[in-house]
Amino acid sequence: MRQLIETLFEWGPLGVFILAALDSAGVPIPGGVDALLVVLSSTRPDLAYLSAGLAVAGSAIGSMGLFYIAKAGGEVLLHRHTSASPRAAKLREWFHTYGLITVFIPALLPIPLPMKVFVLCAGVFDVHPATFLAVVLAARLPRYFGLAYLGVQFQEGALDYLKAHVTELLMLAAALFVILVLAVKIAGSRRARRARIPSSSS
Repeated sequence: MRQLIETLFEWGPLGVFILAALDSAGVPIPGGVDALLVVLSSTRPDLAYLSAGLAVAGSAIGSMGLFYIAKAGGEVLLHRHTSASPRAAKLREWFHTYGLITVFIPALLPIPLPMKVFVLCAGVFDVHPATFLAVVLAARLPRYFGLAYLGVQFQEGALDYLKAHVTELLMLAAALFVILVLAVKIAGSRRARRARIPSSSS
């Protein structure tokens, strides 16, 4: 794996694109995309934001590939189990309400959080592809352009800066999860109240 990353580093932005696509498609490369992007941005600042854009594109392509694999392979299994198991049906309902939060947070923060299993669930539980892609892009854009910025600003110290703030990033992940769950609950309650108003007035 080290040899692969060194080779992709020599390829510059194209290497970042390939590594991001592989990582998001399910190939286990923990932290490899982040490290490659930061190092490339620190050594070649002129290529930093091009590399970030290609990292976003590669991640989107890889994530959509994994999503469609799960969607194609999981539909039959899903319908078989949800028709017979109330627990599976509840899990599907929960994922449609909160599941994309579990995709967004690990896609956003440059710390090792589980994401691929939730991408697979998004495909299996029939999340709309455009919605899934929008969530991935909303997370990857600030993550990769932020890392490129860190690489340009901190240069060789960028990775050390990230390592020194892992605890803060984990706390941010937990806080984001709570805030987003509460936001979804509040929005759901408001929709339910609006739906009751016409029926009560009639």
